[in-house]
Amino acid sequence: MTLKAGVTGIGSALPEHVVTNKDLEAYLDTTDAWIQRRTGIRERRHLNGTVTLTDLAAEACRDALQDAGREAADIDHVIVATFTPDRLMPGLAPKLATVLGTDGAGAIDVNAACAGFLYGLDQSAALIESGRVQRALVVGAEALSRVTDPHDRGTAILFADGAAAVVVEAGAFENGCSPFVLCSDGEHGDLLYAEREERLLRMEGQEVYRHAVERMVEATREALRRADLTVDDIDVLIVHQANQRIIDAAARRLGVPEEKVFANVDTIANTSSASIPLALHHAEQRGHLKPGHTVALAAFGGGFVWGAGIVTWKERVHAGA
Repeated sequence: MTLKAGVTGIGSALPEHVVTNKDLEAYLDTTDAWIQRRTGIRERRHLNGTVTLTDLAAEACRDALQDAGREAADIDHVIVATFTPDRLMPGLAPKLATVLGTDGAGAIDVNAACAGFLYGLDQSAALIESGRVQRALVVGAEALSRVTDPHDRGTAILFADGAAAVVVEAGAFENGCSPFVLCSDGEHGDLLYAEREERLLRMEGQEVYRHAVERMVEATREALRRADLTVDDIDVLIVHQANQRIIDAAARRLGVPEEKVFANVDTIANTSSASIPLALHHAEQRGHLKPGHTVALAAFGGGFVWGAGIVTWKERVHAGA
């Protein structure tokens, strides 16, 4: 059997500092009820200035390695999806690889905004299936509090910090990570962006909402087609946790019943590239996601960039592999 790439471990980490909707009421023209009605968000986590994003990512990676039964030295490649690293240069990945003790593994940052984790996961699967890499860590890590205008009601209520990671490795999997669908459209880059000088997120929320739902639905349908599956085969649907309305709209358009849709945006908020792996870990912790489940993943972010993929969760390696 041809070796494929499969997810074998997952971990996550969140900052301790909690910012509730009530906290935002103190300096924004908003209310807890309005935020929940518009976004589904009740609270979010922010770094407090003492813990770095590298610290948070390292905690998530150690958790993932333990879950997979691997050591850091087993890792050949580290891919970190982020656009809020601790330094402009060098990237977060080389420092993370060293902190973990990966013994000189290849390490690179990927910036695909909120779709970054899917791009990283697809890239790691391609490296593994080509035989160039045996085992990789794929990390989504963001500190969006660094680039959020605290006085902009349209963004301050949405964005948060967090990190999560998966171990991806070669094995005789029947399905593993099916072919991903990755797309872009630079014509709409001015609808969600952060300029180098200002370094703050700016967003046209209604337009982003419309594009996000349409693109994630299209990509998920194509990913299912490439995997020779139908919507009925999905055990769990996890889309980028931008806000609850986008999650609900995408699920309705796809025809995925509510009980198969997982969301944690209420307590995590929008963590960009960390969103999907955080949701995966929390879904597993809460019993929604189990080994062998078919999970559909979809994300959309500034650029625009978006994508979708089908993963058989922690699939068992066939005997004799």
